[in-house]
Amino acid sequence: MAGTRTEDGLKSLAKVMRVLDCFSTRDRSLTLGEISQRTGLPKATAHRLVASLREVGMLEQDRGREGYRLGLKLFELGNIVLANLDLHREARPFVEQLTRISGHSVHLAVFDGRQAVVIHRADPHPEGSPVAFIESAPAHCTSVGKAILAFQPEETLRRLAALGALVRYTDATLTDPVVLSVHLAETRERGWSLDEGEHQPGLRCVGAPIRDVTGRVFAAISVSAPSRELPVSRVPAAVRLVRHAAAGISAALGWRAQPSA
Repeated sequence: MAGTRTEDGLKSLAKVMRVLDCFSTRDRSLTLGEISQRTGLPKATAHRLVASLREVGMLEQDRGREGYRLGLKLFELGNIVLANLDLHREARPFVEQLTRISGHSVHLAVFDGRQAVVIHRADPHPEGSPVAFIESAPAHCTSVGKAILAFQPEETLRRLAALGALVRYTDATLTDPVVLSVHLAETRERGWSLDEGEHQPGLRCVGAPIRDVTGRVFAAISVSAPSRELPVSRVPAAVRLVRHAAAGISAALGWRAQPSA
């Protein structure tokens, strides 16, 4: 009986996660019908789950009462995660220094197995966006994403392709797994990534991988700016700055690079 209850609980939790995973920065509000369609759950089941999530503050209902959006409870939990995350704490001075020296926006992200989750962003302009937040970014066409993806097993890229995650955002987006694999191999060999308007037109980004104490690449840092503000001639300087910041964060997390032979 205990085993059955545990299995039922895990199945219910999986359904809850399917509901929450429906939402994104592009799909901020969804109707019950859309949630049911995206999760594949019967409408009655979706309604029951949505009602329970709304009751505990993980979902909120729009004023028009037709749509639902993620609730403030998730934001509160996210802030707790950030406060307890070694990466976020250790990287903060490097992010602030890189922002000040480069004069460009800086992004810090971790890999969740499918996307690059941006956990910190710093903007050199006072009127810019808040410096701490959580937002998902595609791994295959952003500099933070590619800096991480380049160091993952080949199976990871195959899985992303099978899941339909290699979405085209601009004419420059690489969506062919074979072409992308070659591109990532080049990225891995040189030790830094480049996004040439692959996610957002006219935006150039330079990223570098961050390693944990075991040497595993699990995060990345980048600078990004409109191409006119970060021309090709200034990319080498940006690469040096970003790689220096990535190395500093990795060292702060306990990684000790092996000296070259």
